[in-house]
Amino acid sequence: MKTSYFLSVCLATLCLSASAQERIQSLTTTASRSMDLTPNTLNFGQAANIAATITLNQAVRYQTIDGFGAAITGSTAYNLSLMPADARHAFLEETFAPDKYNFSYVRISIGCSDFSLSEYTLCDEPGIEHFGLTVEETKYVIPALKEILEINPALKILGSPWTCPKWMKVKSLEEPVPFDSWTSGQLNPAYYQDYALYFVKWIETMQGAGIPIYSITLQNEPLNKGNSASLFMTWQEQLAFMKQALGPALKQAALNVKVYAFDHNYNYDNIPDQQQYPLHIYEDGEAARYFAGAAYHNYGGRPSELLLIQQEAPDKELLFTEASIGTWNRGRDLEVALLRDVRELGLATVNGWCRGAIMWNLMLDTDRGPHRGEGACATCYGAVDVDNTNYTDITRNSHYYAMAHLSAVVKPGAIRIGSTTQGTDGLTLAAFINPDGSRALVICNEGDAQSVNVTDGKLVFTANLPARSVSSYRW
Repeated sequence: MKTSYFLSVCLATLCLSASAQERIQSLTTTASRSMDLTPNTLNFGQAANIAATITLNQAVRYQTIDGFGAAITGSTAYNLSLMPADARHAFLEETFAPDKYNFSYVRISIGCSDFSLSEYTLCDEPGIEHFGLTVEETKYVIPALKEILEINPALKILGSPWTCPKWMKVKSLEEPVPFDSWTSGQLNPAYYQDYALYFVKWIETMQGAGIPIYSITLQNEPLNKGNSASLFMTWQEQLAFMKQALGPALKQAALNVKVYAFDHNYNYDNIPDQQQYPLHIYEDGEAARYFAGAAYHNYGGRPSELLLIQQEAPDKELLFTEASIGTWNRGRDLEVALLRDVRELGLATVNGWCRGAIMWNLMLDTDRGPHRGEGACATCYGAVDVDNTNYTDITRNSHYYAMAHLSAVVKPGAIRIGSTTQGTDGLTLAAFINPDGSRALVICNEGDAQSVNVTDGKLVFTANLPARSVSSYRW
């Protein structure tokens, strides 16, 4: 008998629990989407007399896992601030505590995003000497992060800008005239050094406020000219900016922060000369040494792009940094969304060599906000939505469950390992070995109910997988 962990969601009834013979840690989801994680035990013994088998192979090792989570946008932090303190802490404890769902990687914006309370950067007046945090950081985002860090001190934080300060913009490199707009424009090369210092000041200021920064990207969605705050930045520009300014500035400041290129869609927004964006950057050895790897979103293209990039640049990391749900993809309908999102955003990304996956807004309200006007998403849901009549009742959506299924059993520092299946039907899965030596397995069963023997070469147990279900194990 050995203590183990089991999470499962059965879409047929929206209700799940561990069966009597599988007394393991279980995640229970009812029609009202309540959740309960309780310690139980799992009986290991001889394989059942069935043909279906999943075999873990610890000798085959892939990438190390940094973590899973969602974005603490300005809107998320604002909604959290309106919750009663006890309700907020209970939600954050459930979500981030290492012995609960253990969300361990979050993304925040450097300046505003399309889910901020206003449009701004941290240096809106010309001259980098005017750099400073705003009320969005000091009143909302930083307090939210501090409360989370008290719960999970090992939390990793990724920062991404949606735009540089407007005074650093030109309309385009072909038409280099000042461009006084939050939307689109390009970075004026004359301000490369100032913008590099902007990043340095942000990292140092956040760290001085007690918020450690683990990683950054150079630009959110650099090929999207239409976001409510945005900056068009080709691979040629990212290469030049990193090589000429930001890379040396981070080194001079002795800031040990990972930097990821790109941070946009699998299909590079179908722009012909921007295909395989990060690979072009890596061809320049001097620029490449400043990049840990590349980050991706899923709003266009397929996750198979991750395998192509990894094959061409096996020494560089991959990270999945944004996906959203909303009215357009029925993110609140678990019958439709849960299996899709676990398969595409969880399993496809880790099996595509990503070191982690981060969803978009952790929390929006029941009016899908607050969000800004033109260019912002008025139809998005959060990973959870809080009732804005009481700021207490929470609806957990597919992204929350998708990340919880991974983060609760796959610990930061885990290594993805080999796995094979025999005689199974409709299963997608990923297997891991955690830093403490425990094994983790996440299974998405899109077929009928089935029983499967699971073996790691030493221990064996029988997993009873409900029809159309997601099950997660740690032992």
